[in-house]
Amino acid sequence: MKQTVNRTLCTALAAAALATGLSACAPLIVGGAVVGSMMAVDRRTAGTQVEDEGIELRAANRIREALGDRAHVNVTSYNRQALLTGEVANAQDRETIERIVTGVENVRSVVNDLAVMPATSLGQRSNDTVITGKVRASFVDAADISANAFKVVTERNIVYLMGRVTQREAGRATEISRGVSGVSKVVRVFEIVTEEELRRIAPTPAPVTTDAAPARSL
Repeated sequence: MKQTVNRTLCTALAAAALATGLSACAPLIVGGAVVGSMMAVDRRTAGTQVEDEGIELRAANRIREALGDRAHVNVTSYNRQALLTGEVANAQDRETIERIVTGVENVRSVVNDLAVMPATSLGQRSNDTVITGKVRASFVDAADISANAFKVVTERNIVYLMGRVTQREAGRATEISRGVSGVSKVVRVFEIVTEEELRRIAPTPAPVTTDAAPARSL
């Protein structure tokens, strides 16, 4: 039992670290093998993934130039749909940020879920990162969905789910997320596809080879 708990905790922490490392401010190049393998299992095309990274970076820079430290805003783009989460001082700033992001190149649509309230504490943001890790770990443990099909964002204990998924996958991921401790609400920002569309866009797993060179110690 103890080993199972430790394994689950390690999985959650690893997923949290991955979620933090792939935030809007993270560089695209984090090692060719890592980025390449992640692109290979993503349901977006490689070009769209690059566009999403560009959207997040440009939007964050423009928001910072316009508002400075007056707002705490996260921009998450999936398939060129930009999700805005965080806190702003007033309704005018909320509208300004939405207008800025709408004007960023390649943005297809904007989902504005910014709250008009004081910015959250570092403690709350750390807790949100842990929740994201636990949700991701729960997806990995589930046998009936692909964890790589989902992007998870957490803000003030609210979990946002993004991805190109079927109705069945959307329902299952929502059910799993609601069962994670600390989650107060689940918001679905999915692009729903049919089972036929999924067969066309789902990446084909790379064949397993047994003639790989042995790992070298550093």
